Amino acid sequence: MSSEVWQRRLERLWYRDTAPPLLRPLSRLFAGLQALRRHAYRAGWLQRESIAAPVVVVGNLVVGGSGKTPVVLALAEHCRAAGWRPGIVSRGHGARDNRRPRLVTPDDDAAQVGDEPLLLARRSGVPVCIGRDRAAAARRLLAQGVDLVLADDGLQHYRLARDVEIVVIDGERRFGNGWLLPAGPLREPLTRLAEADLVLVNGPAGGEAGFELLPVAWQRLGDGRRVEPEAFAGQAALALAGIGNPARFFASLRRLQIRAQPLPLPDHGRIEPRRLERPAGMPLLMTEKDAVKYLEDNLQNTWYLIVKTEFNDLAKQALARLFDDLRPAAAGALEQPAT
Repeated sequence: MSSEVWQRRLERLWYRDTAPPLLRPLSRLFAGLQALRRHAYRAGWLQRESIAAPVVVVGNLVVGGSGKTPVVLALAEHCRAAGWRPGIVSRGHGARDNRRPRLVTPDDDAAQVGDEPLLLARRSGVPVCIGRDRAAAARRLLAQGVDLVLADDGLQHYRLARDVEIVVIDGERRFGNGWLLPAGPLREPLTRLAEADLVLVNGPAGGEAGFELLPVAWQRLGDGRRVEPEAFAGQAALALAGIGNPARFFASLRRLQIRAQPLPLPDHGRIEPRRLERPAGMPLLMTEKDAVKYLEDNLQNTWYLIVKTEFNDLAKQALARLFDDLRPAAAGALEQPAT
């Protein structure tokens, strides 16, 4: 049985009301190891590394996507408008070689640097650096003139000291059955939320701080032509999504009245272009994160959805306070050598 099939089966189990009994002992063991690791950092047995600039970590508690990357893009834009010189650090999931820090350029290959870092480099307009050692990658950013580091998906990377933690939650799936891996989707217990500086809900948030991803345009792969989000309303289309929660993308297509034939892939997954054959005239639709993996494949009539992150008022107020509070910390950090 392929790893893709196993992953999908596990995800179906994770988002039921109860956890698989056979996996619960392994989850308890995982929870114990996680607690020991966190205690090791708190007690100083394992050392955190600080850099000479504020660090804002954007992450989540569950396996899979929750909307972190669009939030990082929006924060980079906000920081630039506020006078910061931000940079983005990422582990570079899927990168062929991330053992040493590597600056990502918009012309890089997703197979070399990872799909999310390449998307960030193409869209953010700020320096992006990948590396397993995120503290070293962050210091590489400082050499590029960065004065604030945004860490994409670094909540559990305790080695890199941070000034602000932002946790992003999928407003639909939330925390599944509430169990830690492998019986559930959680990387850390829910009590971890109390330690975060801000929790953002992706989707209708009610009385919570949150955001929504709003469609801006479809952009054609190859020539960059753009059309309105409603351009494919009423049409049949093949829809590809290799993201943490493909169902969210397919739901957005239904709201745009597109008759989509869904093709879900694992997060960061890629399918051979020859398997994307379809009737003449039928468009192939995908997310922007997927699109960076097919830039060189000469796919015809292929479009990806450009979205923007719209924060609600509670989120805007909370983010304004957090970044305002970082100003004194930034001044102090720049007077100290990096450790």
